[in-house]
Amino acid sequence: MSLTAEEIDRHRRHILLKEIGGPGVQKLRAASVSIIGAGALGGPCALYLAAAGVGRIEIWDDDTVERSNLQRQIQFGAADAGAGKAERLAERLCAIDPDLTILSVARRFAPGETPAGDILIDASDNFETRFALNRFAHAHRRLLVSGAASGWTGQVSVFASGVQGDAPCYQCWVPESPPAAEACDEVGVAGPVTGITGSAMALETLKLITGAGTPLIGRIQLIDGLSGTSRMVRLMRDTSCPVCHV
Repeated sequence: MSLTAEEIDRHRRHILLKEIGGPGVQKLRAASVSIIGAGALGGPCALYLAAAGVGRIEIWDDDTVERSNLQRQIQFGAADAGAGKAERLAERLCAIDPDLTILSVARRFAPGETPAGDILIDASDNFETRFALNRFAHAHRRLLVSGAASGWTGQVSVFASGVQGDAPCYQCWVPESPPAAEACDEVGVAGPVTGITGSAMALETLKLITGAGTPLIGRIQLIDGLSGTSRMVRLMRDTSCPVCHV
C-alpha cells in the first residue's frame, strides 16, 4: 500500500520518526482496532488513533451522552446530550480523516459478541465487561490494550496471553471483581487523568501496530495524577488463572 501525497503531508511528523517512518504509516493505514467504550478513555484514545491514520476503527458503546460526561469526555459537546456515544464519536473520527473506515456499534460488549479488530482496546468502566473482553482476547488470540482511571489515578497495560505464550492476561492482574469496586460517577475522577490514560492507551496501540519501542506486555503503568509521577509494576502469569492457564 503506497501513500498518497496527501497522506504523506498529513502524517509527515510520524514519517520523520525513524521508529515509524513511511512503512509504519502504511501499517497504521492497514490496521484494524476495536475500542470497547466511547467515554472518558475511549474518546481520547480513538481521537489519537484516527489522527494517526489507523485504517479501520470500530467503536462499541450502548450509552448516551449526559451533561455530567462533559467534564472529562472531551470528544462531546453540550449539543451532543442525549445522542448515542458510539455514533457521535464515530462522526468525530470521520471528520478527522474521511478516508478511514469508522464503524459504530451501539451495543454493550458481552459474551457472544465478536469485535472485528486485530487489536482490542478495553476502555470500559466495569469489571464484567473487562473480564468478558479478556476471555475473548485470549480465546481469539488478539492483543488487548487495557486502561482504567478513577479518582486521581490511572493504569495502562497490554495483555497478550493469546498471542505470546508466557504473557499474563487481565485476570492474572485482577482475579475477580474487587468487593468495593465503584463506578467513576460514585467516586469521582479528575478529567485530565482520563485524558492521560486514554492517550497512553493510544500510544501503546500505535507501538503494537508499527513495532516501535517496547509495549507494556507483562507490565502495568500506574499513573498518579496528584503527585505527577508514574511507576511500573511487573506482572507474571498466574498459574491458577482460569482464563490463560488451562
